[in-house]
Amino acid sequence: MRRSFGLTVLLGLASGTLVAVAGSKPWVTPVGGDGETRALASFLATGADRGELPVATSLALVVLACWGVVLVTRGRVRRAVTVLGAVAAAGTVVAVVDAWLRLADRVREDVGAAMGEAVSTQHTAWSYAGSVGVVVMLLTTLVAVRSVGSWPEMGTRYDTPTGAPAGEQTAAAPPEERSNLELWRSIDAGDDPTA
Repeated sequence: MRRSFGLTVLLGLASGTLVAVAGSKPWVTPVGGDGETRALASFLATGADRGELPVATSLALVVLACWGVVLVTRGRVRRAVTVLGAVAAAGTVVAVVDAWLRLADRVREDVGAAMGEAVSTQHTAWSYAGSVGVVVMLLTTLVAVRSVGSWPEMGTRYDTPTGAPAGEQTAAAPPEERSNLELWRSIDAGDDPTA
């Protein structure tokens, strides 16, 4: 399972980025009609007034943030964040499926009502890219939920020092009496030899 870490995170980040970008692009475009009709349909197809695609973009950004947190946390927090990422990815799937089922009809109706002319529509390359991306995004988050316990974690080296346990604290010699190596070790331990 440790070997799946790098590939899963890489695919998760790439698919999340693809869905976030695709969600901000038009998913439906008119076929035929004049230039003004196509421009209006392109504006309507961005989803800004629909909610489906901005929701997909927002949830994809949540998934990307979860991947970032997974990289820097350990234990229960890490597992909880992978579950949150999977829930956000599932919500993105719902938004994308809803867009596939209803967006073309809505754009067709809105353009027809606004322009007084019937227009047929087709899905753009962004809709296909976003759909593939959302499937990969969901799969990678589910793999993360299942495998996170066996993945490598960040070390404790850069954690905030908590001080020495009770009984281990000793009076340190003044900085002038310590060697350079002892001074560096005390700095690594969180002591300030200048204080």
